[in-house]
Amino acid sequence: MPELPEVEALALFLRERTVGRVVTRVDVADVSALKTFSPQPAELVGRQVCDISRHGKWIDLATTAAVDSASLHLVVHLARAGWLRWHDHVPETPVRLGRSPLALRVRFDDGSGFSLTEAGTRRRLAVHVVTDPRQVPAIASLGVEPLSAAFAVELLGELLAAHRQQVKGLLRNQGTIAGIGNAYSDEILHAARLSPFTPTTSLDPARTAELYRAIIGVLRDAVEAAAGRPADELKDAKRRNLRVHGRTGLPCPGWDGTPCGDTVHEVAFADSSLQYCPACQTGGHPLADRRRSRLLR
Repeated sequence: MPELPEVEALALFLRERTVGRVVTRVDVADVSALKTFSPQPAELVGRQVCDISRHGKWIDLATTAAVDSASLHLVVHLARAGWLRWHDHVPETPVRLGRSPLALRVRFDDGSGFSLTEAGTRRRLAVHVVTDPRQVPAIASLGVEPLSAAFAVELLGELLAAHRQQVKGLLRNQGTIAGIGNAYSDEILHAARLSPFTPTTSLDPARTAELYRAIIGVLRDAVEAAAGRPADELKDAKRRNLRVHGRTGLPCPGWDGTPCGDTVHEVAFADSSLQYCPACQTGGHPLADRRRSRLLR
């Protein structure tokens, strides 16, 4: 799933190419992706893109019209298997409803545009057309942006104390901290040398400060690595830069960049998994893999 760094890079990529352009066509190929019915996507046609921004993992394309100063927003969440594909020249092939990866296509007045696609059969990509992005409940309920001035170590301490849960769950909770998902929560906890199952209420001020520095450091590095890359390179760039997530069985590069001598381990769940290093994060003790434990009973 694209997380804060990739969505930030996509927003920058789109901002550089679309601000000032006029929408000339919007085609919906998967009705299930469209979560609003009024305003309709066709009402974006003829409007000029005035800004592209990010809210957590959401991309917000804002438009204005010469005859109407009110903004109209195309707001998109790519979910786990969705992606944005840029076209310097939008394909002329007509968009048809049906079982294909294509969900929505937008064309601009210079012939460029983008397609929203989703792989697999579990359709979770979400498209909203709204007059205010806060009309999307998931955006209205977002927590603090971790790279904003509002996110201070004191606030993190308050959030940890207020939520009795495992620290990985808190990092992934969009209503607490916006934009962090499964991959970067693994990376942050590795950098902070914390077990993903550490109770939030057990962290003292020193460990809270370490976690804060890890959140800021991991996300800033990832944003810098993603910035300026074409949309079609962002997925591979993300995979290359991850230290533990998705690297089960490979040597751990170490929380500080010095190999620790251990390998990356995994805990698997019904529809997801997490990765960590025992030497760096759990005192050398592997965590129980719950799915495998059930199979061995």
